[in-house]
Amino acid sequence: MIQYEELKLKLEGMQPELSELAEAMGLKALKEEQAKLEEQSAQPNFWDDMDNSQKVLRKISGIKNKIAAYQSLSDDFEETLMLIEIADEEGDLSHLDEAKEGVERVQNELETQKLSTLLTGEYDQNNAILTFHAGAGGTEAQDWAEMLYRMYTRWAERHGFKYKILDYLDGEEAGIKSASILVEGLNAYGYLKSEVGVHRLVRVSPFDASGRRHTSFASLEIIPEINDEIQIDIKDEDLKVDTYRSSGAGGQKVNKTSSAVRITHLPTGIVVACQNERSQHQNRAVCMTMLKSKLVEIKEREHLDRIEDIKGEQKEIGWGSQIRSYVFMPYTLVKDHRTGYEMGNINAVMDGDLDGFINAYLKAQSLGQLQENLDL
Repeated sequence: MIQYEELKLKLEGMQPELSELAEAMGLKALKEEQAKLEEQSAQPNFWDDMDNSQKVLRKISGIKNKIAAYQSLSDDFEETLMLIEIADEEGDLSHLDEAKEGVERVQNELETQKLSTLLTGEYDQNNAILTFHAGAGGTEAQDWAEMLYRMYTRWAERHGFKYKILDYLDGEEAGIKSASILVEGLNAYGYLKSEVGVHRLVRVSPFDASGRRHTSFASLEIIPEINDEIQIDIKDEDLKVDTYRSSGAGGQKVNKTSSAVRITHLPTGIVVACQNERSQHQNRAVCMTMLKSKLVEIKEREHLDRIEDIKGEQKEIGWGSQIRSYVFMPYTLVKDHRTGYEMGNINAVMDGDLDGFINAYLKAQSLGQLQENLDL
């Protein structure tokens, strides 16, 4: 039947890409490394070094997840192909929708796994810490920062990632002045690192009775969550620690007690804050993790040999430095100024449909084709 023949041709056309994916992943080498690490974990003295044993087990788990994801895709490919062939042979159109869904599912998962092979950075598999800052402009910018906050939490939910609020500072009339969240999931940082920078909004302001068009800015900072395996010497005398009462939006967002902690790293000017946990001790521990993560990320990004070489730098959140523009008026368009990728369905983007932008960035980065400030 012509419907099934077309689906079969489309699916079989993905077979070479499936094989190329296995090569790009180094599937054979991964299986060999897994066997080697599992043999190591079975040694009698494996648990003598607890830190190293935990590191090995995490590595085994990561490799298993990669292999299982590929195997699941391969199985789905074979099962969908079998369904198409049997339904075609029997002339049974009742399975056509199921077959179409199977082909689309294989295609989407294949694309996702191909992109994951581009995530080769040391911390790409880590969780991600996102920090939102409103730019100049008061309520307008603060409302925009909250819109971005919602957009990224929706993206996380779409991908089955969990997120936890670390810090949340309300705006004066609406929106937020700043907020930090932890996004937990495999490759969270690898995907989200492309979103670092200033985001620009153009719209008719709901806060302006004259109905004028306004331009607002907000910035997003993203760092990998660094676990305790990496040791960093942070001196107590380099820290300024402040405690204060939580001032978030209430409800389930933050714990409204006097346990909030803000830490300033004096040599760099880096400031981190947490008010989500129930005690000062817990909030301080989260702050130290955030600080360590920021220092490591900056050190790696700037290719510095020592944490002490990091210097604080404050960049203006404003015109000319934006990575992406979101235009609601006089037309609707979201455009990335580094890749040229754009979408007209701005409501879908604001509801977390960011994969097109993230994928375009990863592809352009791998090909060395990233640009700066393409005209909107």
